[in-house]
Amino acid sequence: MGFPEKIYTRREIEEAKSLIDGGYRHQIKVIGSPEFKLRVEESLKLVEAAGYYDFLRKYIRRIEEIDGLTQLREAEATIWTNKYAVKNPVDAASLFIQKANHMKDFLEGRLYYGGVAEKRSIQKRMEFLRELMSKSRDERVKEECERLLRLWDESILL
Repeated sequence: MGFPEKIYTRREIEEAKSLIDGGYRHQIKVIGSPEFKLRVEESLKLVEAAGYYDFLRKYIRRIEEIDGLTQLREAEATIWTNKYAVKNPVDAASLFIQKANHMKDFLEGRLYYGGVAEKRSIQKRMEFLRELMSKSRDERVKEECERLLRLWDESILL
């Protein structure tokens, strides 16, 4: 039994959650231009360095380049994003963790959009940035984590 191709129905959601709880992890597929793929891979290395790759693989199947706004496609366990959103690898990595947290909430039956859910996901994003900052040896990565954390701390969303 494989992971459901689409996650629309209650049965498909329960099946997906059961598989994840049983240890299933996606092999994340990156779809897009060569430059997009390169930038996403750079971000995924940061996700791995921070110790969040397993978390991301639980909930995200694909990261796909689009010309529109970034969004989570819950029914496909896919992040749709554009080339501008992945230009900064640290910010993109934290965005992927935020979207994975949305997907986690979706599968667990919690509200995964709107005020309270958005706040939870931003807090997960900030947790990731703190962890990456503490584990990275690259001063530029640490500085970017610090800069992004300051921006999030100043945000009215929190």
